[in-house]
Amino acid sequence: MTVHRSPNASICVVVEPGSAPYPTPWPLELHGPLDAVALEKILGELTAGDPGRTAVRYRLVRHGPDHHTLRLSATRGASGARVSGCVADLLTEPPVARRPLTAAQYAARAPEGEQRYEAVVIEPEAPLEAGVLREALRAVVAAHPQLRSRLDGNGAWLTGAAASGDAGPDPLVEGEFTDEASFAKALARTGRTLDARTGVQLRALLARDRRPGGPRGDRLALVVHELAVDAASWRILLDDLTAALGAAAAGAPARPRRVPDGLADWVAELRELARDADEGRHWGGVAAHRAQAAGPRQTAPGAVRRSAFVLAEGATERITRGLARRLVLTAGQVLTGVFALALARWYGCDEVDFDVWGDPRPGRQGLRRQVGRLTDPYPVHLAPGPGPDPLDQLDALAGALAACAGRAAGGAGFGACREWSPDPLLRHALGELPPAQACLILHGAGEPQPARAETVDGGAPTRPGHPLEVQARVVGGRLHIGLDWVADARLGGDGLTDARVRDLERLLRDLLEELAELPAAPAGAVFRPTAQQAALYTGGDADPGTGRHVEQLVWVWHGPLDAARFAAAWQSVFDCETVLRTAFTGTGEPLLVLHERVVPEITRQVGGDGGWSPFLERDRLRGFDLRRPGALRLTLLETEAAASAGRVAPTRILLTYHRALLDNWSAHLLLREFYRAYLTGGTLPGGERRPDLRDYTAWIAAQDLEPARGFWRRLPSPDGAASRPGRPAGPTGMTGIGRARLSLDPVDTARLVHWAGIWGTAESSVLQAVWAMLLYRACDVKGPAPVCFAVTVSGRGIPLDGAARMPGPLRNPLPMTVEVDPADSVPRLLRQLRDRALDMAAYEWVPAEWIRDWVGGAGADPVDPADTVLVFEDPPHPVEGLADELAAHGIQAEFPGTLPARSVLPIGLLAHHDRSGALVLTGVHDRALLGEEAAAELLAQCALLLCELPLTAGESTTVAEALALLEGTAVPHMAEAPEAGRAGRAAPLVTLRAAREEGAGTICLIPPPGAPVSCYDLVAHTYPGPQELLVLATGADGAEAARAALGTGRSLLLGGFSGAGVLACDLARRIAAAGGRPPRVVLAGAAVDEWHRAHGLSRALAAACGQPS
Repeated sequence: MTVHRSPNASICVVVEPGSAPYPTPWPLELHGPLDAVALEKILGELTAGDPGRTAVRYRLVRHGPDHHTLRLSATRGASGARVSGCVADLLTEPPVARRPLTAAQYAARAPEGEQRYEAVVIEPEAPLEAGVLREALRAVVAAHPQLRSRLDGNGAWLTGAAASGDAGPDPLVEGEFTDEASFAKALARTGRTLDARTGVQLRALLARDRRPGGPRGDRLALVVHELAVDAASWRILLDDLTAALGAAAAGAPARPRRVPDGLADWVAELRELARDADEGRHWGGVAAHRAQAAGPRQTAPGAVRRSAFVLAEGATERITRGLARRLVLTAGQVLTGVFALALARWYGCDEVDFDVWGDPRPGRQGLRRQVGRLTDPYPVHLAPGPGPDPLDQLDALAGALAACAGRAAGGAGFGACREWSPDPLLRHALGELPPAQACLILHGAGEPQPARAETVDGGAPTRPGHPLEVQARVVGGRLHIGLDWVADARLGGDGLTDARVRDLERLLRDLLEELAELPAAPAGAVFRPTAQQAALYTGGDADPGTGRHVEQLVWVWHGPLDAARFAAAWQSVFDCETVLRTAFTGTGEPLLVLHERVVPEITRQVGGDGGWSPFLERDRLRGFDLRRPGALRLTLLETEAAASAGRVAPTRILLTYHRALLDNWSAHLLLREFYRAYLTGGTLPGGERRPDLRDYTAWIAAQDLEPARGFWRRLPSPDGAASRPGRPAGPTGMTGIGRARLSLDPVDTARLVHWAGIWGTAESSVLQAVWAMLLYRACDVKGPAPVCFAVTVSGRGIPLDGAARMPGPLRNPLPMTVEVDPADSVPRLLRQLRDRALDMAAYEWVPAEWIRDWVGGAGADPVDPADTVLVFEDPPHPVEGLADELAAHGIQAEFPGTLPARSVLPIGLLAHHDRSGALVLTGVHDRALLGEEAAAELLAQCALLLCELPLTAGESTTVAEALALLEGTAVPHMAEAPEAGRAGRAAPLVTLRAAREEGAGTICLIPPPGAPVSCYDLVAHTYPGPQELLVLATGADGAEAARAALGTGRSLLLGGFSGAGVLACDLARRIAAAGGRPPRVVLAGAAVDEWHRAHGLSRALAAACGQPS
C-alpha cells in the first residue's frame, strides 16, 4: 500500500550494501519528498497477515528536505535483501496517475447513474468463511491496477488508486436467497453498488442457500464493472482469487503477484496508430460495406440457447497448426476464414459481414495478465466467392484474413480509429456502425472458466448486442466451438430460429472436419536447411532481442515515391523468390517450410531527424521470428518537416534481413529485382525463380563427401596456429559490438590493384597476406609460424545452373591456415594464399561445421580459425543499367550502405569498393576482447601495409622487411575470452548499449516482473554516462546464471523501474555470497509516460554514479 508522497513528484531509492560483512537489511538512501505516514503504512504492509514475521523497525536519518537514509532492523522469517527490495519497490511505486481509457472502455461507458456489470456465479464445493474470502478479495483488488481505478468526472480518464490491502469499501456483500428470483435480485443489488467514478470496480456476493427443499448450495458471485473486465479477464481473476483463498485459508498472506500497469504504453501506441492513414482506410472500407447491409439487429428478449461441439485432438492439430502453417496464417485467422465460409453458405451469398472479438494479450508480454476491457468486437467483411473447395476458398482469402484485424493485435485499431482518428467523418462512421448479426469470439489458449462458473451480464446494454455468438477455444488440445443465440422469428427469412442455427452448426462442423481430413502440404514444400542454417537456428543466438545475425541496408530515395507501386513491386519479388517465403518449422528437427504467399512487411514512419540511430538499434534488436516467413522487412522514414509541408523530400529507406535466410549478396540482388519491378509498374516478368534454396540443399546432399573430406584433412592443421591479432591482455571492461571504418584513397586503391596483378593475384589475396602478417607479428616469435583465420566465399561457385544469381544464405566462412616465414618473400606468400584459395574454390560449399568435425584436433582443443574472419565482397549494384530509367521517373537512388550484422565472432574485417572505386575497410569487433583504440590501431596498420607495399615491395622483399614498415607502432592488446564465460554471458544478459570509455563499468537493468526486456530501450539514449548498459533477460529463474555472467570483479551498478527491487537485491545478495562486493541498487518511479520514465531512471543512475544528468 502506498500513500504517495506527492501527487506530482516521484522518489528514487538507492539500496546501499555498505562495507563487508554487508549486514542486512541494507540501508536505503531516499531522494525525493517523503511522507512519514506513508512510510509507516509501507512497513506495516510487509508483515500484514503473517504472524510468523516480526514487525519491521527502522530509523530515518534526515539529510535535507528531500534526502533521507532509511535503516531497517532485521526481521525474523524474511531475507534481509528481500526486505530492502520490497521497501524500495513500495517507496517508488508510481504516484496516482491518470491515463486515458482504452477505446473499448470508451465504447462501454454507460450514462451517469446507470451501472453495467458482468458477473461470474460459482457454486463452491466447500463452504466459504466470510473473513477469509474478504481478505482474498482485497488481495485480488490490490494486485490489479484496473480494479482500483476511478473514472474522472468527464468520463475520459482513469485515475489510479493506491494498492491498499485494507483501505477502501468492503468488497464482500453477504446475503441469502430462497429461490432463483431472490438470487437474481440480490445479484442486481450488488451490481448497482459498483461505481467506476468512486473506484468501486469489484464486489462479491456470498449468498447462503435458504431454499426450502431440494439440494442446497451456497453461491459466490464475482461482480465486476464492465469497464474493468472482458472475456479474457475472468480466467485471470478466478485464478488469482483461487490462489488467494488457498493462501488465506492456510494462514499465509494472500498476495497474488502484482501486475504492473502496462496499459498506458499500449494505449499510447493505439493513439498513434489512429493517425495512420492506411489503418484508417482499412476500417473506413469495412464500415462502408457494413453500412450497405441491413440496420442494427436488436437481440429479442428471451432465453439464451446454447449448443456446442468438440473436434478431436488430431483434427484440431491439423486445423490450428498444419492448415495455419500452410496458409501462412495464425490459428485465429484460419478460424475466422472457416467461419466466413460457413456464414456465406448459411446466408447463400458470396460476401459476409460479421464481428470478431480477439484478445491482444497473448502477443504482448506487458498485457498478458492485465485485467480490464482491452478491446471490443471489430467488424470484418470477407468475400469468399463461389466454389465447392474450402481450401481453395481459404487460400484465396489468405491475404484478406491476414489483414482483417488491421495492424494492431485483437483488431484494437478499429476502436482506436473510432475514438481517436483525426478524421471526424471516420470517427462518426465507425461510431455509428451497427453490430453484425453474428460475432466470432476467439479465446486465447488456456483453460476455460471452471465448470461450476457461469457468466452473467447485468444492467441495461449501452450498445446493441449480437443475436448470435460463436465461441472458439482450444482446451487440452481439442477445439471447442460453442454457439449462443436468442431465437427470434421476427427477423424474417434470416431469423435465428433454432433450426437455422443448427444448420450453421452443422456447416461449421462439416467444414472443419473436411479441412482436417485434407492431406498434408506437398512433400516438396518442406526441406532440410543447410548445416550453417541449422546451427544458427538451434543455437538460440539468432533469437529476437539479441540483435545478432540481423543485417541492414540503408539508402536514400530522391524523388517521388509511389507507395502502392512500391508495395506491389516488393510483393512481386516475394512471389518470385521462394527464400522470402521460407521459414523454420519450429518443432523437432530443424526443417524449412515453403509458404505459398507472404505479404512483405513495409512500414512508413515519420520521425525527427535526430531519431535515426536509436531507431536502427531498436530495429536490429527486434530481430525476426524465424518460424514465420518473411525474414526481410522495409521501413520508409520521412522527416516531420517534409511530411507537414507536403513536398517531395528524400525518403530514407531501411531494409532489414536475417542471415539465416539471406546474405549481403542476396539483399543487393533482391533490391535490384525490386527496381526492375518498380519500373514495370510493380510486376516482375516470369514466375518463381529456380534454382532456389531447395535445389541448393538437394545438390549438397547429392555430393560425394570423401573428396572434400580428404582435401581438408590434407591441409595444414590449425592446431597451435596463431589466430589473434593482439597480444594477451586483461579485460577491456567493455561489452557490445564495436565498429571502425577506414577508406583508402582511390589512387592508392588503383595502385594496389595494379601491384597485385603483377604477382598474378587479386586485392583479396593482398588483404589476406597483410592479415596473416599482422597475426604473425602479434604472436611474437622469431622463426616461421603458422597462422589461421577464416575467409568468406560466396558459396555460389558450384556447378548448378543459375546458382550465381540465387538469393540465399550461401556466403560461407572457410578456414585458411598458412605458414608465415619472415625470411620468405611477400610475393611468395601472396602466391601461396592465391593457390590455396583456388584449391578451396572447388569446396566452397562445404560448411565450416563439417570441416571442424573432419579435421578435429588431437590432444588439446583445436584453435578455431573463426577467431577472425575476412570478408571481401563487392555485391551487385542494385541500379546498374537502370539509372536512366529511374531518372526518367524523377528518381535517383543511392548505392545502399551496409550495417554489418552482429555476430559471435571476436573480429571481422569487411572490405568492399565504394562508388568512387576506393577500397573501404570496416572492422567489427567484440569490445570485451578488443578495445576501441586497439581496434582502430589494428585497422590503421592494415591500411598502412596495403598502401605501402605497392610502393616499396618487390620480388625479393621479405615478410620481415614488410613488417618493418610498422616500426614505431604498438601491437594491439587483446583480452582473453574463456569459452565458458562467453557462453554463460549470452543467455541471461542482453547488451543494450556498449561502453563509451575503457573501464567505465557496467549498469545492469532489471525488468520488473511481467515487463519485457525492451522496457529499457529508451534508456540507451537518455542515459548520459559512459557505462555499458546490460538488461537481465531471464527474470528470477535466471538470477544465478546472471550472477555468474556478471562475475564478482567488475564495477557494477544494478538499476530498474519500480517493481524490480526484489530481484535486483536478490542478485546483489548472490554476488556477495560468491565473494564479490554487492553492487548498489538504484530504483526510480515508473512514470506513466515512457519518455519521463526513461529520463527519470537515467537521472537517478547518473546521480548514483556521480555524473551530471
